[in-house]
Amino acid sequence: MSDDDFMMEDDDQDYDFDYEDDEQEEPDVDLENKYYNAKARKEDDPEGAIREFQSVVESEEEKGDWGFRALKQMVKLSFKSGDYNATLTYYEQLLTYTKSAVTRNHSEKSINNILDYISSSDDMVFMEKFYQTTLDALVDAKNDRLWVKTNLKLAKLWLDRKEYARLNKILRQLHASCQKDDGTDDQRKGTHLLEIFALEIQMYTETKNNKKLKALYFQCLHVKSAIPHPRIMGVIRECGGKMHMGEEEWDKAQTDFFESFKNYDEAGSPQRIQVLNCLVRVPTTLELEPHRHFDPWFCARLL
Repeated sequence: MSDDDFMMEDDDQDYDFDYEDDEQEEPDVDLENKYYNAKARKEDDPEGAIREFQSVVESEEEKGDWGFRALKQMVKLSFKSGDYNATLTYYEQLLTYTKSAVTRNHSEKSINNILDYISSSDDMVFMEKFYQTTLDALVDAKNDRLWVKTNLKLAKLWLDRKEYARLNKILRQLHASCQKDDGTDDQRKGTHLLEIFALEIQMYTETKNNKKLKALYFQCLHVKSAIPHPRIMGVIRECGGKMHMGEEEWDKAQTDFFESFKNYDEAGSPQRIQVLNCLVRVPTTLELEPHRHFDPWFCARLL
């Protein structure tokens, strides 16, 4: 996502119905003008733009939409300049607006966009602190759903960067959030459970821990009441295919690789090509069971 896309999505399209339908509330023209004057300066004079955005925040009598938008711009500009301390300071101030100044939907979209934006940083300590600041605010707001989504986003980030110690810490927290009081998995949270298992499968695949992979695969099969994203099922069934292939259970390997391919294909994931290569290399049982027919090249025609 480009800088312009990020700000366009935040500033021009996130008006909630609360703002559109409140005919009794007069728009604050002075704040609006200050905001757009500051925005016009951000490319040529980012420091001056930050000062003007700060003026918007200070001029607002009560915390509201223009101050929230100004702080989003300040977070972005300070991050872009490499001033991570200021980025965190502005972000912490922005999070106080999510309690009552803006709608829940507006704040959730903004937080997700900001997290995506700052995830390009190579500073692991900054990243960890930024996400932890977000998670603490979500706990305070009792927003369990976004807390889980944010932790899943952070876990994927650590997985991509091969930060396995950090990833394990997040996975433990996520597992705890999906357990009942007796320590067993809460099947009502089946979709989140499968997302967590899929992250673990990818981690143990990269670290070549086959014993853990086998246990995780069978745990996935026992999850009920889940409607996972097809990419998640692609990861799980690919794990099963590799496990069955290693144990020379060719029929089961074919089934899992084919299901994995279909799910990756539905998700538009390039991983489908690798799974297809695995599928066509699984020995068939046609010579032993001539009445059966399985055409592995059927998959190729779906591409």
